[in-house]
Amino acid sequence: MALSPEADRPADLPAEEATAHSAFLRLSRRAASLIGSVVLTVLGLLMVTFTIGRVVPVDPLLAVVGDRAPEHVRERAAIELGLDQPLWRQFLRYLGEVLQGDFGNSVLSGQPVLTDIARFFPATLELATTATIMGVFLGVPLGVLAATRHGRWQDQVIRVVALAGYSVPVFWLGLVGLLLFYAELGWVAGPGRIDVVYEYTIEPVTELMLVDTLLAGDTDAFFDAVSHLILPASVLGYFSLAYITRMTRSLMLGELGQEYIVAARVKGLSETRVIWRHAVGNIMVPLITTIALSYAYLLEGAVLTETVFAWPGLGLYITQSLFSADLTAVLGATIVIGLVFIGLNLLSDLLYTLVDPRAK
Repeated sequence: MALSPEADRPADLPAEEATAHSAFLRLSRRAASLIGSVVLTVLGLLMVTFTIGRVVPVDPLLAVVGDRAPEHVRERAAIELGLDQPLWRQFLRYLGEVLQGDFGNSVLSGQPVLTDIARFFPATLELATTATIMGVFLGVPLGVLAATRHGRWQDQVIRVVALAGYSVPVFWLGLVGLLLFYAELGWVAGPGRIDVVYEYTIEPVTELMLVDTLLAGDTDAFFDAVSHLILPASVLGYFSLAYITRMTRSLMLGELGQEYIVAARVKGLSETRVIWRHAVGNIMVPLITTIALSYAYLLEGAVLTETVFAWPGLGLYITQSLFSADLTAVLGATIVIGLVFIGLNLLSDLLYTLVDPRAK
């Protein structure tokens, strides 16, 4: 049976202290619930990721000893890696290592997987963040415009643009963009994060190329980095734009039919205020979830885009590790992406309380 807030209030406390006590208990329960959910989700993520890594038809010893190693060498390597143990024992061993911050060593680079991830992840973060900013600043106004022009030609055009963003494969769009805007027109730079002439002159402070070039005070390198970023960010941003536009349009259509919108118009409020302050303000909570999910999808879905544009991020790292049968690196990178996904969901939950105090 659910307890009312008054049930948490001690009888011998003054009203103000009792209210604070009840609020503290609610926050404690919410924090405990969130922590419990995160722990269970992370444990499930580790189990699923580990199991998939073991059942896929890839020989985990191939990257370690090669395909021409004699049988006794393979057996010795399997014993050293614990691959001769039952699957549950392998998982417990892996879980213990991960809890100690040890994701193993990458066979491809010879470095700890976490060291590789720390080197590659900033590039993915820079690309996905730029794409999300593009998607938000274009997708939200387009979604609002489509909803307010429901059924008219503006709505039809925006729906087609959004549908195309969902339908066109990212890798194909990237290849077409490279052919047209880089090879034919020369408007933007090609693959990679920066030209070779700048690559070794910029000190990697944050590993974010735009920031590091500014810190170095090299404006030529900064604009070169921007030129390299435009095309891959636009390809990813188009996908984000399509998703945010469709969700914003759908949310706005539901909101514009509410009685308070009619009442606000009857009171004589300007249409701009009715739309942007009242209607958009009331869809902010689900819109935050939409943007957070879009951001998380971009961090995951950047694999193909990074491969097409030779963008040295986590997606390219995973692709190269897969081709090299380096399952340790693939598992580590997959888990980190999953943790980022969980972190973004938690962040969106916390933002709810800032945008809508009723969510407390």
